[in-house]
Amino acid sequence: MAARPESRLEVVHSLDPRDTATIYQDGIVAGVLGAAAVALWFLILDTIGGRPFYTPTVLGTALFRRGADLNAPGGLPISLEMVGMFTWVHTLVFVAIGGIASRLLAIAEKNPSFGFGVLLLFVMFQAGFTVAAMLLAAPIVGLLGWPAVLAANLIAAGAMAAYLWSRHRTLTVAP
Repeated sequence: MAARPESRLEVVHSLDPRDTATIYQDGIVAGVLGAAAVALWFLILDTIGGRPFYTPTVLGTALFRRGADLNAPGGLPISLEMVGMFTWVHTLVFVAIGGIASRLLAIAEKNPSFGFGVLLLFVMFQAGFTVAAMLLAAPIVGLLGWPAVLAANLIAAGAMAAYLWSRHRTLTVAP
């Protein structure tokens, strides 16, 4: 017997508006936690290296000034303007990712067969980000060090997963 395609749509759209608000609140919190974890990680590494806020300055310069002044990154002065602008964009991206993750987990909570797909999507997203960063932003990853970037991704994923797991205790995954 074939499953009705409408049954999948019911799972996706059967959420109470209060549930939807909670889902997106969870996504915002998870995103802010992930962004803060990455920022703290690089603040610690930068401080140990003697240049606090170096990483967001480099990333902000690459993003907003199209890499100007990155020819001699050792002489790049720390710019609180770049730090602030990059941190804002970085946090917004993480909040969007957190919202998507929270929504997918809410769907998987109601239909356990989606859980494995969410897990697979997470693994593919991590691998895809790592490969894309290595290919598209190799000079920047080279400046920051790929182990530090990979560790930052794993720390952010861990922080977000821990929070979302605490909010979705009834989640089960069925292949």
